[in-house]
Amino acid sequence: MTIDDGKIITDEEIDILQEIMNIAFGTAAAELAEVINIFVELSVPYIRLIPADELPEYIRQEIHDVSMISMVEQNFWGKFKGSAFLIFPADAGRVFISLFEEGVASEDEGADSMDILAKETLIEVGNILIGACVGKVSELLGDNVTYSPPSVVLGNHPNDEIPQGLFDPANSAIVLRTVFCFQERDVSGFLFLVTSHESVQWIRESLATFMAQYE
Repeated sequence: MTIDDGKIITDEEIDILQEIMNIAFGTAAAELAEVINIFVELSVPYIRLIPADELPEYIRQEIHDVSMISMVEQNFWGKFKGSAFLIFPADAGRVFISLFEEGVASEDEGADSMDILAKETLIEVGNILIGACVGKVSELLGDNVTYSPPSVVLGNHPNDEIPQGLFDPANSAIVLRTVFCFQERDVSGFLFLVTSHESVQWIRESLATFMAQYE
């Protein structure tokens, strides 16, 4: 696959990155399961290289079965640089409340209090899933990353919340996507890791280093 400055991500590199993502997403699922004591099933991660200006439409197409969403967004910086988007059906925050001991809400809670609690719960889920996944990828590729505070929105249409202009339209980005299901709560969602154009060459070099240790 060729990107605009002539660099190429080979099929072999994609396969290696796929294995790293399997490890990272598995780590994220295990860490979340430890906190909320529930089994999280993940699909095989999917990797795609696309022009940056196509990212919003790509994400919307991937979540086409979800009419209204709640979303946690978090940026990360290092040699591994980009944005993470954790996308759920709109009411997921309220469903997750009961999974956290400190988040057991009374039926008498007002709408505003419930929304605040739902946002806090989604941020907690996002911190665990995004932090564990991004952290494991960066660790395996020999990097350390820092994070922005996560932001969360509840119950909006994807057209209103999938951000436009994530990166320079002239650039490309690697999208790493998985679908996960919380089996006992019948809730599923999407985790997208979108790496910046500046990270592509570093990722290629790091993948080569990663594989060299097994030769």
